[in-house]
Amino acid sequence: MSKSNTAQDAVVIERLFDAPADLIWKMWTDPAHFASWYGPTGFTIPVANMDLRIGGKRQICMSSPDGSMKMWTIGEFTAVDPTTRLAYTESMSDADGNILSPTAMGMPEGTPTTTEVTVQLEERDGRTKMVMTHAGIPADSPGAGGWNQAFDKLLAHVATVLDDQ
Repeated sequence: MSKSNTAQDAVVIERLFDAPADLIWKMWTDPAHFASWYGPTGFTIPVANMDLRIGGKRQICMSSPDGSMKMWTIGEFTAVDPTTRLAYTESMSDADGNILSPTAMGMPEGTPTTTEVTVQLEERDGRTKMVMTHAGIPADSPGAGGWNQAFDKLLAHVATVLDDQ
């Protein structure tokens, strides 16, 4: 991350779940669970590859509701502390994992090539507080809206999983 990042250069979202931390951890680290909630409303995740270890790679493909647009990202896990902290880098890429320039993808000039997502989990009395920080994405950007929509989907997916138990 660039040292010039400030608080306004990050999306920070806090959510509280009526679920244990190990379940929220699985939502982020199990590809099938991740694909069930990630992305804005209507978007799907046809590919979610994760090598869950520090230095392990992750590759995600997000598809628009009509399937006409696919957005690939690639990254590397930088922290894997089960049930408490997960961090990974993220860059736009093609399907083969080659990193693409953000401006070539229609992003504004100055958008960093690599961003970092950090998820912190804290369990209290069977509930879990999740704080997600996406450094390198401005707090007032469309990315913030996409994350909030994704977390609404996450909340619904967690409820479904708990109902099935």
